[in-house]
Amino acid sequence: MYIHRAYLGRQHEDIVNTTIPLLITAVGYFRVHTREMLKTYRKNGRGDYQLIYIAEGKLHLVIDGKEQIVPKGNMILFHPGEPQIYTLYAKDHPETYWVHFTGNNVERILEYYHIPRDVNVFFTGISRNYKWVFRLMIQELQLKRTNFTDMLTLHLQQLFLFISRTIEEKIHISADLFDEIEQAIHYFNKYFYQQIVIEDYAKEHHMTPWWFIQNFKKIAQVTPAQYIVSLRINNAMNLLDTTDYSIAKVAASVGYDNALYFSRLFHRHVGCSPREYKKRKE
Repeated sequence: MYIHRAYLGRQHEDIVNTTIPLLITAVGYFRVHTREMLKTYRKNGRGDYQLIYIAEGKLHLVIDGKEQIVPKGNMILFHPGEPQIYTLYAKDHPETYWVHFTGNNVERILEYYHIPRDVNVFFTGISRNYKWVFRLMIQELQLKRTNFTDMLTLHLQQLFLFISRTIEEKIHISADLFDEIEQAIHYFNKYFYQQIVIEDYAKEHHMTPWWFIQNFKKIAQVTPAQYIVSLRINNAMNLLDTTDYSIAKVAASVGYDNALYFSRLFHRHVGCSPREYKKRKE
């Protein structure tokens, strides 16, 4: 399991502060791949708020005694006192980002950004913007530079803004369009390692390539090509974590015949070469 996180106080401390409008108390990232599962069981919840973003795979959430599978592209918001019972299984290759926050103005801020209050789970799309903001918050809370709490607040409000845009734009998207894009996402998840020509996929499903690409991006927040690359890179990371495959075999397994091209692409997305990435895990 790979963990990258930061805390305002002690680890797992439930900080509640009602003297200021908004305060971030913890933020982090989990990727489960070496242990069978990671379970969180807080029957009585916490005193603060928690927002979880499922960036890859899925999360198994229990609400009112019933299990609900939450796939990538969704967020989960827990309010103070709400039970937090969920599990991440390695077989699902999950990646999640999370942030805890508190304050006396949280409810008004959530209402302003149209963050749903009557449901815990809501679709927010698959966007690099979410990962980028979470990483900024992790770094800011780790370094604790001058006025870091103010910077954290700005980052969290930026995250809320991205969520709000997605929710507001989703209102104007028809159910049929959502079904079309969900089918495409399911297809890409299943066959990402094969050669996929976006134009051919669109025509086979009676869509013009331009229409398909524009509407896919509207819903998923990335183009079909970018989405497929993200699937390939994340699956490559999993293979590097869990197998002794050579770089060439990893590249071929996720759809790249040219190992050099794959390595350059991997470096662009991950920040290091596949070989360097594998050494970090040793």
